[in-house]
Amino acid sequence: MLAKVLSCAVTGVDGFLIRVEVDLTRGLPSFSTVGLPEGAVREAKDRVRAAIRNSGYEFPPSRITVNLAPASVKKAGTGYDLPIALGILTAAGILRGDLLAETVFTGELSLDGSVRPVPGVLPMALAARDEGVRRFLVPAENAAEAAIVSGLEVYGIERLDQAVTFLAGVNDLDQIIIDPEELFAQQGAYPVDFAEVRGQQYAKRALEIAAAGGHNLLLTGVPGSGKTMMARRLPSILPDLTLEEAIETTKVFSTAGLVPSHMPLLVTRPFRAPHHTVSDAGLIGGGQIPRPGEVSLAHNGVLFLDELPEFKKHVLEVLRQPLEDGTVSIARAAVSLHFPARIMLVAAMNPCPCGFQGDQVRECTCTPFQVQRYRSRLSGPLLDRIDMHIEVPAVQVQELVNQPDGESSAVIRMRVNQARVLQRQRFSAVARVYCNAQMNTSQVKKYCHLDSASAQLLNQAITSLGLSARAYHRILKIARTIADLGGDTSPTVAHVAEAVQYRRVQYDL
Repeated sequence: MLAKVLSCAVTGVDGFLIRVEVDLTRGLPSFSTVGLPEGAVREAKDRVRAAIRNSGYEFPPSRITVNLAPASVKKAGTGYDLPIALGILTAAGILRGDLLAETVFTGELSLDGSVRPVPGVLPMALAARDEGVRRFLVPAENAAEAAIVSGLEVYGIERLDQAVTFLAGVNDLDQIIIDPEELFAQQGAYPVDFAEVRGQQYAKRALEIAAAGGHNLLLTGVPGSGKTMMARRLPSILPDLTLEEAIETTKVFSTAGLVPSHMPLLVTRPFRAPHHTVSDAGLIGGGQIPRPGEVSLAHNGVLFLDELPEFKKHVLEVLRQPLEDGTVSIARAAVSLHFPARIMLVAAMNPCPCGFQGDQVRECTCTPFQVQRYRSRLSGPLLDRIDMHIEVPAVQVQELVNQPDGESSAVIRMRVNQARVLQRQRFSAVARVYCNAQMNTSQVKKYCHLDSASAQLLNQAITSLGLSARAYHRILKIARTIADLGGDTSPTVAHVAEAVQYRRVQYDL
């Protein structure tokens, strides 16, 4: 007898439906799985056999063939356990085939018949809804994540026999309903605040501009000057996440299996700070079964690279393409995947190996050769892709003791939101451009028009500082953002002059 059950798989960060076909025929008892299954899928036969028996059902002593269609796509993961088990029970006559109609199933089975969570449930739920499926049965621990998707009935199950009795109409399950607006209200606060940062007015102004325009940022200063402290508070002044952005971000975390159980929808900007020993696959993504890396996990948020020169040079160089395109492309012999990577890159570094070059209190012990070798770990093309280069001086004791708290993150975020509103209106007819930092050359020419005085100042700065054409356009983008923060229609001389200040740090590479 033949049974067909709908399941789902994930490629990249997008889900697609899989049809699990189970055929029981006469012959010597056997269990074979076809349709390009990976190791974990081939091992499902042992888990399914034990789960069915330990749930109180008889495992059919037949020749069992499981086909995962489409057969041209590799199947990985343990999410096919539940649909395979239900397909076997249906083919054996324990369940009616019509009970499985318009329902998608996913879940890993333990040997005792309990259902364990699987990664990638959110993109699966989105794919099921888009294909017109009415109902989605998922592990109970994944139910809240799937229920984020509107227009889909989601039920969480804890055991295989619970799924069977529910489908047979013997018992009822409560539909899981999640209101995203409540999640934003309950969990939308950040644990840190910019009011805790004393002094550093110049750096805080630069961070506000970077947040308003989505610009990449490099902070250079002596140890203890507050570089890391300010970087960790940057997400708290970024524009509020929209529901669409929250779902995009959660899809990446869901694919990687990193969605917290208490937070089915990520409603705050992600902040990722990988250690400098991270590999290129860990940073960009990859592996035998490609998974998103730190760059994609920071999508719609901040990727913070502390002690930038300590990262391996080849690891930093792979950042070039994601910074330009906003996506990570991973090509393999059998498949080519794309992961989203629209990020703000924030990096921090010391001015020299000992860290005290330029410090007014502590003396630098580095030789010129050591300083040059330390800075040469960063390539010119990578530094050129970082919009703003900020020098962060040491904080004086008087500033820590006597200065009152600064502006709160909420106040700064209000100004940033106002600037982003102007940018969304400006780019409303432009696809895939949401802030000034994402403009291409033609858009810079259209939206960053300068008067003669501003153009003359910028040309002089480019010549005297020896900046590249890329730096020229990035200064224009920064000037456009400064004008947006001030509510001005076009950049002026003052805006261009301030923008140039954020590109004046030069390294002898």
